[in-house]
Amino acid sequence: MNEFFKDLKIIELANVLAGPAVGMFFSELGAQVIKIENKLTNGDVTRTWKLASEDKTLNYSAYYASVNYNKKSLFLDFTIETDKQKAYDLLKDADIVISNYKPGDDIKLGFDYETIKELNPSIIYAHLTGFGKASKRTAYDLVLQAETGFMFMNGEKDAAPLKMPVALIDILAAHQLKEGILVALLKKMKTGKGSEVTVSLYDSAIASLANQASNWLMTGYNPIAIGSKHPNIAPYGELFDTNDHQKIVLAIGNNKQFELLCSILKLNELIVDDNYATNTNRVKNRSELFTILNTSISSHSSVELMKIFIEKDIPAGIVKSLKDVFSEKESEGLVLTDENEALKIISKRVKTAVFHVK
Repeated sequence: MNEFFKDLKIIELANVLAGPAVGMFFSELGAQVIKIENKLTNGDVTRTWKLASEDKTLNYSAYYASVNYNKKSLFLDFTIETDKQKAYDLLKDADIVISNYKPGDDIKLGFDYETIKELNPSIIYAHLTGFGKASKRTAYDLVLQAETGFMFMNGEKDAAPLKMPVALIDILAAHQLKEGILVALLKKMKTGKGSEVTVSLYDSAIASLANQASNWLMTGYNPIAIGSKHPNIAPYGELFDTNDHQKIVLAIGNNKQFELLCSILKLNELIVDDNYATNTNRVKNRSELFTILNTSISSHSSVELMKIFIEKDIPAGIVKSLKDVFSEKESEGLVLTDENEALKIISKRVKTAVFHVK
């Protein structure tokens, strides 16, 4: 798969996370990705987004490395005509261009779709915006999480709204843009014509509200913060303590799973108790159910419970840190390493293209 797009040439005019994540998706699959960075600002702003513990002498951060694997960087200043011409020359035979200019800035700089289409009529011009083509609002993931309901729903009950610990709206928008580009590539194969593909972070966020949106649209239920719990299912998301000081979550989605769980925990009386016999009643009485389950679970070790949960096909998991996650054998093949022997630099990130096609 790492050679699948080896004949594609992509020019990346985007920075931060969403746009570069799209470029990295194609670079992982063999495409030639040339990332043009602003010489006046010393490149993509995320080069400077370093943890306090990072090497201050390097010209990039771990954040930057996360979505800029296997790209060639070119530093240009579009206010200089020769630099702008260098970019135009690259675009003349490119297949795809990825940009995330604010509406109007692309026209001012001369890198809007209409201008690029004159240079290369068959190009696929993929453009990310924050709040749509008509809005010049500065869009950061945090702002989008706030304005599209995610922060309001996230966090513990009666606590302050909480953002997710990754820029999830950027990631979701990147997936939308990838899908749009792939559709445009299919169109190009059939017609030979290029396309303009546009995606906003706002639309991507709203499109990802899924069942929470339908809960409101169909029933008038305005989802509130309930921690990791699920508004429609119980037990689902509660944190249970084991006697070896681990936390376990359960995702019980049907009556059969609940009955198996009760059998394992020797709580068979719950199976015939009207308060817990159906999912609807388990949601209604979830606090009392949690107390009963947690008392039993806390007498077992996480190793013991997870072994039998996996054997009996009970959806459950241990709450793990990233240190724990990347100690697992299953995660080893998902890490991409870039080594520069001359500079003695090693950068790492996780794969973004993790599907398999045979």
